[in-house]
Amino acid sequence: MSGKHFKAHEVSCCIKYFIFGFNIIFWFLGVAFLGIGLWAWSEKGVLTNISHITDLGGFDPVWLFLVVGGVMFILGFAGCIGALRENSFLLKFFSVFLGIIFFLELTAGILAFVFKDWIKDQLNFFINNNIRAYRDDIDLQNLIDFTQIYWECCGAFGADDWNMNIYFNCTDSNPSREKCGVPFSCCTKDPAEDVINTQCGYDIRAKTDSEQRTFIYIKGCVPQFEKWLQDNLTVVAGIFIGIALLQIFGICLAQNLVSDIEAVREILFILDC
Repeated sequence: MSGKHFKAHEVSCCIKYFIFGFNIIFWFLGVAFLGIGLWAWSEKGVLTNISHITDLGGFDPVWLFLVVGGVMFILGFAGCIGALRENSFLLKFFSVFLGIIFFLELTAGILAFVFKDWIKDQLNFFINNNIRAYRDDIDLQNLIDFTQIYWECCGAFGADDWNMNIYFNCTDSNPSREKCGVPFSCCTKDPAEDVINTQCGYDIRAKTDSEQRTFIYIKGCVPQFEKWLQDNLTVVAGIFIGIALLQIFGICLAQNLVSDIEAVREILFILDC
Protein backbone atom coordinates (compact mmCIF):
# COMPACT_ATOMS: atom_id res chain seq x y z
CA MET A 1 0.00 0.00 0.00
CA SER A 2 2.98 2.25 -0.53
CA GLY A 3 2.25 5.62 -1.95
CA LYS A 4 -1.04 5.89 -0.12
CA HIS A 5 -1.41 8.13 2.88
CA PHE A 6 -4.19 7.92 5.46
CA LYS A 7 -5.40 10.67 7.67
CA ALA A 8 -4.62 9.82 11.28
CA HIS A 9 -7.71 8.80 13.18
CA GLU A 10 -7.69 8.21 16.92
CA VAL A 11 -10.21 7.11 19.50
CA SER A 12 -11.30 10.13 21.55
CA CYS A 13 -9.78 9.76 25.02
CA CYS A 14 -12.20 12.31 26.47
CA ILE A 15 -15.27 10.36 25.35
CA LYS A 16 -13.69 7.03 26.26
CA TYR A 17 -12.83 7.93 29.85
CA PHE A 18 -15.98 9.97 30.39
CA ILE A 19 -18.09 6.91 29.52
CA PHE A 20 -15.80 4.73 31.65
CA GLY A 21 -15.92 7.05 34.69
CA PHE A 22 -19.68 7.57 34.53
CA ASN A 23 -20.43 3.87 34.13
CA ILE A 24 -18.07 2.63 36.82
CA ILE A 25 -20.06 4.74 39.31
CA PHE A 26 -23.26 3.30 37.82
CA TRP A 27 -21.78 -0.18 38.12
CA PHE A 28 -20.86 0.22 41.81
CA LEU A 29 -24.32 1.63 42.57
CA GLY A 30 -25.85 -1.42 40.88
CA VAL A 31 -23.72 -3.72 43.02
CA ALA A 32 -24.80 -1.80 46.14
CA PHE A 33 -28.50 -2.07 45.22
CA LEU A 34 -28.15 -5.79 44.50
CA GLY A 35 -26.27 -6.28 47.77
CA ILE A 36 -29.00 -4.51 49.77
CA GLY A 37 -31.70 -6.57 48.05
CA LEU A 38 -29.95 -9.89 48.62
CA TRP A 39 -29.18 -8.96 52.23
CA ALA A 40 -32.87 -8.13 52.82
CA TRP A 41 -33.91 -11.48 51.32
CA SER A 42 -31.29 -13.22 53.44
CA GLU A 43 -32.75 -11.63 56.59
CA LYS A 44 -36.22 -12.86 55.56
CA GLY A 45 -34.94 -16.38 54.87
CA VAL A 46 -35.82 -16.17 51.17
CA LEU A 47 -32.35 -17.27 50.04
CA THR A 48 -32.61 -20.48 52.07
CA ASN A 49 -36.16 -21.18 50.88
CA ILE A 50 -36.94 -19.75 47.43
CA SER A 51 -40.63 -20.64 47.79
CA HIS A 52 -40.95 -17.65 50.18
CA ILE A 53 -40.79 -15.37 47.11
CA THR A 54 -44.36 -16.32 46.16
CA ASP A 55 -45.69 -16.46 49.74
CA LEU A 56 -46.16 -12.70 50.03
CA GLY A 57 -49.57 -11.57 48.79
CA GLY A 58 -48.50 -7.96 48.25
CA PHE A 59 -45.54 -6.17 46.72
CA ASP A 60 -42.12 -6.95 48.13
CA PRO A 61 -40.04 -3.70 48.04
CA VAL A 62 -36.89 -5.81 47.77
CA TRP A 63 -37.80 -6.48 44.12
CA LEU A 64 -37.32 -2.77 43.46
CA PHE A 65 -33.71 -2.92 44.68
CA LEU A 66 -33.00 -6.12 42.74
CA VAL A 67 -34.50 -4.98 39.43
CA VAL A 68 -33.03 -1.46 39.54
CA GLY A 69 -29.71 -2.83 40.78
CA GLY A 70 -29.66 -5.49 38.06
CA VAL A 71 -30.33 -2.97 35.29
CA MET A 72 -27.69 -0.57 36.66
CA PHE A 73 -25.17 -3.40 37.01
CA ILE A 74 -25.68 -4.62 33.42
CA LEU A 75 -25.58 -1.10 31.96
CA GLY A 76 -22.59 -0.10 34.06
CA PHE A 77 -20.67 -3.26 33.17
CA ALA A 78 -21.31 -2.93 29.43
CA GLY A 79 -20.47 0.78 29.34
CA CYS A 80 -17.46 0.56 31.65
CA ILE A 81 -15.74 -2.48 30.11
CA GLY A 82 -16.83 -1.52 26.60
CA ALA A 83 -15.19 1.89 26.87
CA LEU A 84 -12.07 0.71 28.71
CA ARG A 85 -11.37 -2.21 26.35
CA GLU A 86 -12.72 -0.38 23.29
CA ASN A 87 -15.13 -3.27 22.77
CA SER A 88 -17.62 -2.19 20.11
CA PHE A 89 -19.99 -5.10 20.87
CA LEU A 90 -20.41 -4.09 24.53
CA LEU A 91 -20.78 -0.43 23.57
CA LYS A 92 -23.47 -1.29 21.02
CA PHE A 93 -25.21 -3.44 23.64
CA PHE A 94 -25.02 -0.48 26.04
CA SER A 95 -26.57 1.84 23.44
CA VAL A 96 -29.36 -0.59 22.49
CA PHE A 97 -30.17 -1.44 26.12
CA LEU A 98 -30.28 2.26 27.05
CA GLY A 99 -32.42 2.92 23.96
CA ILE A 100 -34.90 0.20 24.98
CA ILE A 101 -35.19 1.66 28.49
CA PHE A 102 -35.77 5.13 27.00
CA PHE A 103 -38.44 3.75 24.66
CA LEU A 104 -40.19 1.91 27.52
CA GLU A 105 -40.16 5.05 29.68
CA LEU A 106 -41.57 7.12 26.82
CA THR A 107 -44.27 4.52 26.11
CA ALA A 108 -45.20 4.28 29.79
CA GLY A 109 -45.47 8.07 30.02
CA ILE A 110 -47.73 8.31 26.97
CA LEU A 111 -49.94 5.42 28.13
CA ALA A 112 -50.20 6.91 31.64
CA PHE A 113 -51.35 10.23 30.12
CA VAL A 114 -53.85 8.62 27.72
CA PHE A 115 -55.27 6.01 30.11
CA LYS A 116 -55.43 8.07 33.31
CA ASP A 117 -58.55 6.35 34.65
CA TRP A 118 -57.11 2.88 34.05
CA ILE A 119 -53.89 3.87 35.82
CA LYS A 120 -55.95 5.22 38.71
CA ASP A 121 -57.87 1.93 38.96
CA GLN A 122 -54.63 -0.08 38.86
CA LEU A 123 -53.11 2.11 41.57
CA ASN A 124 -56.22 1.57 43.69
CA PHE A 125 -56.01 -2.19 43.13
CA PHE A 126 -52.26 -2.19 43.92
CA ILE A 127 -52.70 -0.29 47.21
CA ASN A 128 -55.67 -2.40 48.33
CA ASN A 129 -53.81 -5.60 47.50
CA ASN A 130 -50.91 -4.44 49.66
CA ILE A 131 -53.25 -3.38 52.46
CA ARG A 132 -54.35 -7.02 52.68
CA ALA A 133 -50.70 -8.10 53.06
CA TYR A 134 -49.74 -5.27 55.46
CA ARG A 135 -48.68 -7.55 58.32
CA ASP A 136 -47.14 -10.23 56.10
CA ASP A 137 -43.86 -8.46 55.36
CA ILE A 138 -41.97 -5.87 57.41
CA ASP A 139 -40.55 -4.11 54.32
CA LEU A 140 -44.01 -3.75 52.78
CA GLN A 141 -45.33 -2.53 56.12
CA ASN A 142 -42.63 0.14 56.32
CA LEU A 143 -43.32 1.21 52.71
CA ILE A 144 -47.05 1.64 53.39
CA ASP A 145 -46.38 3.52 56.63
CA PHE A 146 -43.92 5.84 54.87
CA THR A 147 -46.43 6.50 52.06
CA GLN A 148 -49.29 7.30 54.45
CA ILE A 149 -47.13 9.57 56.59
CA TYR A 150 -45.53 11.38 53.62
CA TRP A 151 -48.80 12.03 51.78
CA GLU A 152 -50.88 12.36 54.95
CA CYS A 153 -53.37 9.77 53.76
CA CYS A 154 -55.06 6.58 54.89
CA GLY A 155 -55.93 3.65 52.62
CA ALA A 156 -56.41 3.91 48.87
CA PHE A 157 -59.50 6.17 48.98
CA GLY A 158 -60.15 6.35 52.72
CA ALA A 159 -59.68 4.73 56.11
CA ASP A 160 -62.42 2.16 55.47
CA ASP A 161 -60.12 0.46 52.95
CA TRP A 162 -58.42 -1.10 55.98
CA ASN A 163 -61.49 -3.30 56.34
CA MET A 164 -59.79 -5.52 53.75
CA ASN A 165 -57.04 -6.42 56.20
CA ILE A 166 -57.81 -9.35 58.50
CA TYR A 167 -56.35 -7.57 61.54
CA PHE A 168 -58.12 -4.23 61.04
CA ASN A 169 -61.57 -5.24 59.73
CA CYS A 170 -64.66 -4.58 61.83
CA THR A 171 -66.26 -8.02 61.58
CA ASP A 172 -67.55 -9.68 64.75
CA SER A 173 -65.34 -12.70 64.10
CA ASN A 174 -62.13 -10.60 64.22
CA PRO A 175 -60.32 -11.31 67.53
CA SER A 176 -57.51 -8.82 66.87
CA ARG A 177 -56.91 -5.91 69.23
CA GLU A 178 -56.53 -3.78 66.09
CA LYS A 179 -60.13 -4.54 65.09
CA CYS A 180 -61.89 -1.53 63.54
CA GLY A 181 -58.66 0.44 63.67
CA VAL A 182 -55.97 1.72 61.31
CA PRO A 183 -52.14 1.66 61.38
CA PHE A 184 -50.37 4.39 63.37
CA SER A 185 -49.23 5.96 60.07
CA CYS A 186 -52.82 7.07 59.46
CA CYS A 187 -52.82 9.16 62.63
CA THR A 188 -52.40 12.93 62.51
CA LYS A 189 -49.20 14.18 64.12
CA ASP A 190 -49.30 15.61 67.61
CA PRO A 191 -46.45 18.16 67.97
CA ALA A 192 -46.46 17.61 71.74
CA GLU A 193 -45.57 13.93 71.39
CA ASP A 194 -41.89 13.04 71.00
CA VAL A 195 -42.54 9.29 70.85
CA ILE A 196 -44.79 7.79 68.17
CA ASN A 197 -47.96 6.30 69.62
CA THR A 198 -48.31 3.05 67.66
CA GLN A 199 -51.74 2.43 69.22
CA CYS A 200 -53.26 5.75 68.16
CA GLY A 201 -55.38 4.08 65.48
CA TYR A 202 -57.03 1.47 67.72
CA ASP A 203 -60.88 1.41 67.47
CA ILE A 204 -60.81 4.69 65.54
CA ARG A 205 -63.18 3.54 62.79
CA ALA A 206 -65.80 2.67 65.40
CA LYS A 207 -66.12 6.42 66.04
CA THR A 208 -68.19 8.87 63.96
CA ASP A 209 -66.69 10.55 60.87
CA SER A 210 -66.37 13.89 62.67
CA GLU A 211 -64.45 12.25 65.52
CA GLN A 212 -62.19 10.39 63.09
CA ARG A 213 -61.13 13.65 61.46
CA THR A 214 -59.58 14.75 64.74
CA PHE A 215 -57.29 11.73 65.04
CA ILE A 216 -56.55 10.33 61.56
CA TYR A 217 -56.09 11.39 57.94
CA ILE A 218 -59.40 11.09 56.11
CA LYS A 219 -58.18 11.43 52.52
CA GLY A 220 -57.02 8.38 50.58
CA CYS A 221 -53.54 7.94 49.12
CA VAL A 222 -54.71 7.83 45.49
CA PRO A 223 -56.26 11.34 45.51
CA GLN A 224 -53.38 12.63 47.64
CA PHE A 225 -50.89 11.26 45.12
CA GLU A 226 -52.82 12.96 42.30
CA LYS A 227 -52.76 16.24 44.23
CA TRP A 228 -49.03 15.88 44.93
CA LEU A 229 -48.39 15.18 41.24
CA GLN A 230 -50.32 18.27 40.17
CA ASP A 231 -48.56 20.47 42.72
CA ASN A 232 -45.11 19.18 41.69
CA LEU A 233 -45.75 18.65 37.98
CA THR A 234 -42.95 21.00 36.90
CA VAL A 235 -40.39 19.28 39.14
CA VAL A 236 -41.49 15.77 38.11
CA ALA A 237 -41.48 16.71 34.42
CA GLY A 238 -38.05 18.31 34.82
CA ILE A 239 -36.64 15.16 36.42
CA PHE A 240 -38.00 12.92 33.67
CA ILE A 241 -36.77 15.24 30.92
CA GLY A 242 -33.35 15.37 32.61
CA ILE A 243 -33.16 11.56 32.78
CA ALA A 244 -34.25 11.30 29.14
CA LEU A 245 -31.59 13.79 28.02
CA LEU A 246 -28.91 11.91 29.97
CA GLN A 247 -29.96 8.67 28.27
CA ILE A 248 -29.87 10.26 24.80
CA PHE A 249 -26.49 11.83 25.63
CA GLY A 250 -25.16 8.43 26.75
CA ILE A 251 -26.38 6.75 23.56
CA CYS A 252 -24.79 9.46 21.38
CA LEU A 253 -21.45 9.25 23.21
CA ALA A 254 -21.37 5.45 22.99
CA GLN A 255 -22.19 5.53 19.27
CA ASN A 256 -19.54 8.19 18.70
CA LEU A 257 -16.96 6.02 20.45
CA VAL A 258 -18.03 2.98 18.41
CA SER A 259 -17.57 4.99 15.21
CA ASP A 260 -14.05 6.02 16.30
CA ILE A 261 -13.11 2.43 17.21
CA GLU A 262 -14.40 1.01 13.93
CA ALA A 263 -12.69 3.77 11.90
CA VAL A 264 -9.35 3.04 13.55
CA ARG A 265 -9.78 -0.70 13.01
CA GLU A 266 -10.64 -0.14 9.37
CA ILE A 267 -7.48 1.90 8.81
CA LEU A 268 -5.35 -0.71 10.60
CA PHE A 269 -6.92 -3.45 8.47
CA ILE A 270 -6.14 -1.56 5.24
CA LEU A 271 -2.57 -0.87 6.37
CA ASP A 272 -2.07 -4.56 7.22
CA CYS A 273 -3.19 -5.47 3.73
